[in-house]
Amino acid sequence: MFGFKDLVGVVISAFIILPVVIFLREFGYLVVSVIFGVRKPRLTIGSGPRIFKVGIFDVRKYYHLYSWFSFDSIKKENKFVYVCIYAGPILMNLLIAMIINALLVNGILSSHQDFWQRFIFYAVYYILFDSVPMVTINERPNNGMIIYEMIRYGNRIDHHKEPFLPMTSKIEEQYQQQVEQANKKRET
Repeated sequence: MFGFKDLVGVVISAFIILPVVIFLREFGYLVVSVIFGVRKPRLTIGSGPRIFKVGIFDVRKYYHLYSWFSFDSIKKENKFVYVCIYAGPILMNLLIAMIINALLVNGILSSHQDFWQRFIFYAVYYILFDSVPMVTINERPNNGMIIYEMIRYGNRIDHHKEPFLPMTSKIEEQYQQQVEQANKKRET
């Protein structure tokens, strides 16, 4: 039976746990990319209008719908580097899930056990859907498919002309154009 306690759990999952797991997932791209020398990295959480931008962090209004990592260039461009970058989010969520699970098993996180189990659930959810090679509904490969293609073929075999990860400068330019268009529509 779905009661008030369950409703509170769903709200906590949607508005606290899920955004943190998404942030950590995207942060996995950042950590690995910095190791390989990216220039102009940006971590965008959400979509739609910008709420705020601080340094490399760009937070949008609809945080739970779409998030991404971008950069302008990278020092070393090769198959191994791209496999590592696309494995970053998978490894980050795996690491976090394993640490939290170990803390739960050893009784260190004994209070709020439901919260931490939900956290592990969402982390594993993203691990599974990032790891299993598939093409998404918008005909773009997920991380697992890109890793598979890089290992098997040496490059992406999908038919998109976009780069592996979008360029930060290009994204900012597109965002500013959208803001200008929205402002023009409001004026008329």
